[in-house]
Amino acid sequence: MKLCLFNSFQAGAVLGDQVYPVGDALVVAAYIKRDYTMADVIERIAADDNVRRFAHDWMKTGKPIPLNEVKLRAPITNPPSIWAAASNYKAHVEEMQARTQGEKVVTDKEELMAEFWLKTSASIIGPGDTVILPKVSRRVDFETELCAVIGKTAKHVSEEDALDYVFGYTICWDISQRLPWGREKPGNTRNIRKGFDTFTPLGPWIVTRDEIADPQNLSIKTELNGKLAMNAHTRDMICSVREQVRFLSSVTTLRPGDLISTGTPEGVRMLKDGDRLKGYIEQIGEMELCVRAET
Repeated sequence: MKLCLFNSFQAGAVLGDQVYPVGDALVVAAYIKRDYTMADVIERIAADDNVRRFAHDWMKTGKPIPLNEVKLRAPITNPPSIWAAASNYKAHVEEMQARTQGEKVVTDKEELMAEFWLKTSASIIGPGDTVILPKVSRRVDFETELCAVIGKTAKHVSEEDALDYVFGYTICWDISQRLPWGREKPGNTRNIRKGFDTFTPLGPWIVTRDEIADPQNLSIKTELNGKLAMNAHTRDMICSVREQVRFLSSVTTLRPGDLISTGTPEGVRMLKDGDRLKGYIEQIGEMELCVRAET
């Protein structure tokens, strides 16, 4: 199932080129309240197989809306937490090392995972929205990442069981200010540099885990102004999704709707006013973004 938010933040299920307003059906069936959020939908579907079956069955009889007639929003706007991984592809570590005058390439898994940081929900935007380059910035890069969406409360889960707590996957763009705060150091000012409004585009929808057998077997591509800028594969992660869920659940309680953005591959590029981005992750889909300078 592909779950989206559309128009006035209604929950929908995407099938082909149609959107089924499944949120409305879940309200009528008294599975969720009328003022629901996507985090509520995720928690309810993840906790109760009857709700999941109801949603699937309703799509066989419900009245759809053409996908090209709706405005897709970020598929979740109120995640309890957004955890972002640092330098989780060796090629990207080396790419950034070249910029930072030869700092050590960190490849130890536990050391890398200790560099997770938090992003704010206020920075979330959706498909077709606009990334705003702040006046204070002299360089802002894009990073295109696989994002895991947690479905069930997770604490001290094993690596073997970790994916059982994942509800699904979406695309997360970790837009990143590199300057003007000087030479980068691991963890230095990340919450600020990556937390500006519009710096966390998400979308186009959440693909439930049953449709993606292995999150380490997905290609990632990004086009900048129509030219291929990133061509990567999730098998090249230093720390897998399983390892990241295991690690984070060992230090904090993961909750339904939490997001884990798993790190960017090589190929990040500087953004400028007027740029257009298109990102694609296999088995999830694609989304486009505009880029504008702050006025």
